[in-house]
This record gives sequence, C-alpha cells and structure tokens, in this order.
Amino acid sequence: MALFKKKKDSDTNDIIAELDPAVVKDGTIDTDEVMRKYDKESNTRIWEGVPKIVVTAFLVLFSVYCICMTLLSTEQAEARLARFLAFIIVIGFMIYPARKTNHRVNHIPWYDIVLMLAGFGAFMYFAMNCTEILLMGARIEPIHVALGIIGILVLAELCRRCVGLPIIIVVACLVIYAFYWQMTSSSNADFYNSLRKVVQKLFYTTSGVIGTPINVCYTYIVLFVIFGAFLERTGIANFFISLANRIAGWSSGGAAKVSVIASALCGMVSGSSVGNTVTTGSVTIPMMKKTGYKPEFAGAVEAASSSGGQIMPPIMGAAAFLMAEYIGIPYIEVATKAIIPALLYFAGIFIAVHLEAKKLGLKGTPKSELPTIPYLLKNCYLILPLVLLVWLVASGTRTMAASAAISIAGAFIIGFINFLLNSWRERAEGESFGAVFMETVKIAALMVVDAFSAGAKNTIAVAVACAMAGMIAGCITVTGLASTIINVIVLMAGDFIIIGLIFTMICCLILGMGVPTTANYCIMASTCAPILIQLGIDPICAHFFVFYFGIAADITPPVALAAYAASAIAKSRPMATAVNATKLGIAKFVVPYIFAFSPILLLVGDNVTLPAVLLNTGTALVGVFGLQCALTNTLFHHHLNPVFRIILAIGGLGMMIPGTVSDIAGLVIIIGMCTVQYILSKKHHSTSALSDETSNTDALPKLNDLELDETVTDNS
Repeated sequence: MALFKKKKDSDTNDIIAELDPAVVKDGTIDTDEVMRKYDKESNTRIWEGVPKIVVTAFLVLFSVYCICMTLLSTEQAEARLARFLAFIIVIGFMIYPARKTNHRVNHIPWYDIVLMLAGFGAFMYFAMNCTEILLMGARIEPIHVALGIIGILVLAELCRRCVGLPIIIVVACLVIYAFYWQMTSSSNADFYNSLRKVVQKLFYTTSGVIGTPINVCYTYIVLFVIFGAFLERTGIANFFISLANRIAGWSSGGAAKVSVIASALCGMVSGSSVGNTVTTGSVTIPMMKKTGYKPEFAGAVEAASSSGGQIMPPIMGAAAFLMAEYIGIPYIEVATKAIIPALLYFAGIFIAVHLEAKKLGLKGTPKSELPTIPYLLKNCYLILPLVLLVWLVASGTRTMAASAAISIAGAFIIGFINFLLNSWRERAEGESFGAVFMETVKIAALMVVDAFSAGAKNTIAVAVACAMAGMIAGCITVTGLASTIINVIVLMAGDFIIIGLIFTMICCLILGMGVPTTANYCIMASTCAPILIQLGIDPICAHFFVFYFGIAADITPPVALAAYAASAIAKSRPMATAVNATKLGIAKFVVPYIFAFSPILLLVGDNVTLPAVLLNTGTALVGVFGLQCALTNTLFHHHLNPVFRIILAIGGLGMMIPGTVSDIAGLVIIIGMCTVQYILSKKHHSTSALSDETSNTDALPKLNDLELDETVTDNS
C-alpha cells in the first residue's frame, strides 16, 4: 500500500458521504434518524394524512390549554396537575411507540390504546373527585388504590418510552423500599394497608407525582418550552450561527470556535443536549472536519458545547425555574449567578480548540466569505423576543407565566416580520405587496401550528420525568432515606468536605445518565443537594454543584448520549469522542468545586465586590488555561513534555483553588512553564529552519500536494 496518495478537493457532500449510512439519506445527514437513535424524546410515531392533522390539532389544543390554564385558572392545584398529567398520557401514547423500531405509518396498537385510556381515566378520576379524595386522607378505598396503581404504572411505561430506563430503575427501587419501610415501621401493618399508604402518598398527595417538580413544569416550564419552540422557528438559530461565524470564523480553526459560540447560544433555547448537538452539529461538525480537525475532536467540541447550553443564562434550558423554586430566590437571580461559571466553562472549550488549531496549523475562513456586519445588524431584531423575556422577568412587572406568554406573542410577531421580509425579497417580478402579505399570513399560520405542536411534544418527556422525580423525592422524604444518606456521607467525609463533594459528584454522574436536564436537576435537588447543605455548603452553591454534575453525565462515559450523537454525525469512535468531550468540558468538573469553596463566583457571600469578583474570575480563567494546555498536550504550537503537562495541570488547579498562596504558586508555575515552552519552541523553529536549508528536498515528494493514507494514519 502506498504511503502517500494525491490529495483531492472535498466539499460538504464528500464529508457527508463518509457518514454512517444509517444517518445519511439522499446525500444529506438524516438528523431525525440520529435523534431517534440517541435521544429517547425523538423516537416518535409517524403520522401522515388525516391522522397527522388530528394528532397535530390535539397537540396545538393542548399547548393553548396549558397557556390559558396557567394564566387564568384558579382551580385547586391537585385537580389542575392531575388533569394536566391525564392529557400528557394521551398525547404521550399517541406520540411514542413501545419499541424504537416500531415506526409503522399511522399505526397505534390496541394495547397502547388500552394503556392510554387506563392512565387517562385514573388521573382524570382524581381530578374530578379531588376534594373528596383528599378529605379521605390515608382512608382511601380499594377503587382509589387500584386507580392509583394503574396511574403510576402507566406513567412509568410512558417514562420508559420517552425518557429511558435509568430513572425507572431508580423509582422502582425507591418504591419497593418505601413499601418495605411501611411494612416494617409499624407493628400491626399488613400488606394491603401498607400498599394503600404508599399509593396514597405517591399518587394522591403533593409528595409524589403531583409534587413540586410537576407543579413547576405546569406553571413555568411548559410555557418556556413553547416559547423556545416559537423562538427556534423565527430563524434565530441561523442568526446565532451567522453571528458566531462573524465573531470567530476568521481565526485559527474558526469552524470549531463557531461551533462553541453557536451551540452555547442555541443550547440555552433548546434545553436538550442531544437535540442541540444534532441540530447545530449537522452544520458545524462537517465544517470542522473539512477544516482539518479529527472526527473525534470535531464531535467532542460539538457535544461539549451543546451540553453547556443548559448552564448558559438567561434561559438555561428551563431548569433555572426549578432551581429558583427549590432555593427560594427569584429566577433572575439564578440567571445572574450562573453567568461567571458559564463563561468559564465555554472559555475552557474555546481555549482548547484554539490550542488544537494552532498545533495543527489550521486556518480560518477568509473575512470576505463571512457574514457582514450590516447583514447582522439588519437581522438583529430576531433576538428581540429573548430581550423582551429578560426585561419582563427582571423588571418584575409581570408574573413568570405572563412574561412567558407575552414573549411567545413577541416571538410570533418577530417571526411574521422575518417571513414577510424574506418573502418580499424573494417575490416574483410584478407580485404585489398584498399577495406577498397573504402568502406570509399562510406561512405564519403554519409556523404557529408547528410551534405549538413542537412545544406540546417537547413537554411530554419533561412532564413525565418531573412526575417521576416527584416520586423519587416523595419516597426519600417519607421514608427518611434522605437523612440516612446524608448522615452516612457526612460521617464518611468527617472534617474533609472534599470527600463529601467527591461522593456527591459520583452520585450525580450516575443518577444523571440518560436523564433529561430538567428531570436530572429534580433528582439531584432531592437527593444530593441536601447532602452538601448538611456539609456546610451554601444552599445556592450546593444546588449549582449538583446541577453542573448532573448535566456533565451527557458527555461522561459510559453513558454520554450527547457525545454518541455527535459521533454518529462525525463518523468517529463513540467512546473516543466521549473521552475528548470530557477533556474539553473539564471546566464543568472543576468549576463546581471552585464555587463550593469560593461562592464569590456565584455572587454569593458578604465579600462580593467588583474587584473581588474580577480577581477570582481572572485566576480561575488562568487556571482553566493551564489545565487545557495539559489536557490538549500543546503550548506554542508544540507538544508538551509529559512532566511539563503534569506541572501545568498542578499549576492550573492551584490557580483554581481559592486562596492567595495557591493563586501565587499556580501563577508562578504557569508563567514558568509558558516561558520554558516558549524558549524550547523558538529553539525548535531555529533547528527546523537550519535543517530545511541544508536538506535536499528536490528528490522528495511535495507534501503540500500529498497526504498520508488514512488507513496508515489510523493504524499508527
């Protein structure tokens, strides 16, 4: 086999042709197939024709119902939440099949209809007889016990379909434990009475499926999910990508930097690590590979950046609203406190891709080919709904629900204006404004239907996962298991808080595997955050700590769904992509420890002043730089000596550990290593230049026109 072969020009189609045939259709990336493979929420039934119209109409009506009920209803909370879950079960079984491979068109099996009606009947019965059942307390009758069991089992099956097994396994173990605890906690407890009490707690009280998580989902999250669906359809994603291209596309390895910025901006709106990875990755990953990045690195950049969208203010994938409810502070405070940690995280990825680009000698896109500033200014009105939302929430003049509803209306207006302008620019010769306007009305109407439909679909998995999270919290609270876990970890940690933090981190990474962000945080807030609070960590820092590590599960092997989805597009090794994503997202593993010991990064504490915040942010940023140099194995365009890598990592961690002594020591180490590496790189350049002058290059093939054979490169 020849060692060299002629280089040929490649374009996007060449890159796409390299992809797994399973994710390629008609020469383009089939993002739907990737989503179905790696994202439970996208494994949906296929409806066409009249059935599709009926299903879509039901989804639209459900979204409108949620908005109206949230804004206008004064009904008892238990009744509203039970009815909400009844409708969720109906649309859930209409959308999600029992198996991943069951994609027959316009088909729903009889057993799904039976499950749908049984679950709907159980929750609707509770909603219609809410007051009577609540007055019974623990004396509910056998019919109520049977309906409660049916409702819980049907909800669990729907959760298996749209969320996955991990959360079901956790819930099942805790329910069994709750039943065992109920049997053994009383001397005269029998099987039926124990079962009745468990069902009553988990189904008919706010300590179970209709607990805090589903209440927050119904009150806030549904509206913001619908808002996100409207925002995506206004064309804001394309604007974000264009903006990212203008900001960073011209620099070394600009394609990867564009991916970082675009994924951060789009991710905060979408709220799904896998969804954001596939949506933006279908554009950015082929672009990165074409630039010269290895497939594993390109996929890792997209996965790490997309999983960070949920920590990016102001929306933060809707989990910020849950956090505000759990901590008891206004939402705008949560978004404000999240700014510095999010910037540190994305700065770490940005530094890593820059170092990799310099090492590989990659160039950026010529400025003449980038979106122009006038173009961006002309389209900057697309972000107005987002600005409106932030202003309404920050001003406090409206409730959260009202702010979301007004922002939805604003997104529709902006979308209509965008469609009208585009239609006018692309109009046929001689076409009147009236004809263009009427065509825009049709497009806008379809956009509204599509957005309401997508919002309802996206709500299903979040609502079901929140209901399961409520059961987890209920089992832990009722049985006293939370206190037991806390006492064990506190006892094991002793006076060393770091040990408790490490144990909590491991719990978060395990419990967060394959679970959507919102439900992920609900589980962490119920199980892990109290542990840290008991250890003496500030409650705000404790909740941010578990939030970060719960999300980190999306890029952490062995269950790194965002990384695996990116690897399908990049045609890379899944585990290698996940490992690279973990290295790129190292800040997500280090920054939580920083604000656990130094809350000033979250703007918490009595010593929060501008100089102190800037100093702590600066030292943390230098520390992230040192760590990324060590992990990417490059500085000043050259590989690092293994000893230098270890020393740089120590220096980076020293800069990130709160304290003047550690900061000074870390700074001295990093400056020293940078100086030594700079001198060595200069010496290397001088030696290389001298060698080039004295060598006879005429007899060798020109490497500018040749490249290594891929098989040989892979084997090496």
